[in-house]
Amino acid sequence: MELINHSINDNIGTIEFNNDEKRNALTFQLLGEMLEVFDIFRMSDVRVVIIRAKPGSKVWSAGLFIDELPEPGEDPLSFNHPLERVLRVIEEFPAPVIAMAEGSIWGGACDLATTCDIIIGTKYTTFAITPARLGVAYNSSGILHVIRVFGLHTAKEMFFTASPISAEKAERMGALNHLVEPVEIEAFTYKLAKTISFNSPLSVSVAKKQINILAKSSPVNPMDYEQIGELRYKAFNSFDYVEGKRAFQEKRHARFTGK
Repeated sequence: MELINHSINDNIGTIEFNNDEKRNALTFQLLGEMLEVFDIFRMSDVRVVIIRAKPGSKVWSAGLFIDELPEPGEDPLSFNHPLERVLRVIEEFPAPVIAMAEGSIWGGACDLATTCDIIIGTKYTTFAITPARLGVAYNSSGILHVIRVFGLHTAKEMFFTASPISAEKAERMGALNHLVEPVEIEAFTYKLAKTISFNSPLSVSVAKKQINILAKSSPVNPMDYEQIGELRYKAFNSFDYVEGKRAFQEKRHARFTGK
């Protein structure tokens, strides 16, 4: 595998991003490699999974790779998108998944990190939801997820401004489980993983499943979903979507028109 490293030690599986050149962007290849590794972990006696960047990385992940966003008229984050598949695998994986989130986390990587069961960060950890900078309408499941993790008003601010949330604020809101010193994050994370690995894997797996089901127990009216679908279709067929992608690639500020 080229874009991630993986290992299993003492029932703890580690996935380490290995694409610093592209700030660990969630390319189709990287996401595909993650799916392969989770299959390996599922067949092994892995009781905890840790997802991390290389030690000292300033960016945990920059989110989706902009060059791989589809042309107008196609949903940029459909149900079968590789990122959506990885999120479902993390949620359905029987063992806890810990995000060792050293560095900043952007866009779709926020969804990846917050889908993990536990997040551990440092003062350099930040969360930014950035689709508004690209003219992208995020999918409903991702928005619901951000609301559950960060709360309604903070979720709105994150989507409206595309500005980062600090580690300190994320910890106060419960989005970060632990905020530790950068030099301590690796030892702290693996110690926590070791503690979990000593417990009953069946009990832990059942608890994870129960919590995830109960956290999603509030229903949404089907008509509301239809309206959301129409709104998203309008967004990813827009001039703003084309302009946002082009501006990012040309390294300039986008000139959005709202059309």
